[in-house]
Amino acid sequence: MLIRNAKPEDAPRIMEIIDAAKAALKALGTDQWQNGYPNMESTMADIEAGISRVLETDGKIIATAAVYVGNEPTYDRIYDGTWLTDNRTYGIIHRIAVDTQNKNKGTASRIMDYCAELAREAGVTSLRCDTHFGNVIMQHTLEKNGYVRCSTIYLHDGQLRIGYEKLL
Repeated sequence: MLIRNAKPEDAPRIMEIIDAAKAALKALGTDQWQNGYPNMESTMADIEAGISRVLETDGKIIATAAVYVGNEPTYDRIYDGTWLTDNRTYGIIHRIAVDTQNKNKGTASRIMDYCAELAREAGVTSLRCDTHFGNVIMQHTLEKNGYVRCSTIYLHDGQLRIGYEKLL
């Protein structure tokens, strides 16, 4: 397995994986990713910003995530709970998606481990991410990988999400 920065020519394959994830989320009965986002525009923006990563096996992209170190404005306020740290800079993971044929094989965990490595190298002491209340699969994956459910946050568009943090 190889994890690398995504390139513009990877975008169609990334979108195939994201579109399959959208269908899986819809089957769960959740409205996460059902409003047209993420899309090719956001995928290309992640690639151009240098935050899009892909996991390859045998030369085929099987998973994707956006990962960076910084501050996520929607994490500035947390409701009915607290973050594990008061860090203003931390690792951030968004838009994790795994190819349908590679689910339940530790692929998402491998990406999360990679994100933790990047964050440690950047000198931060925690990682944060969020997920939809209906996305029980991601909730399980996060908790299995050492993330702690801290409480709720609101996205820019007002949607409610569960905020998670992991100490490194």
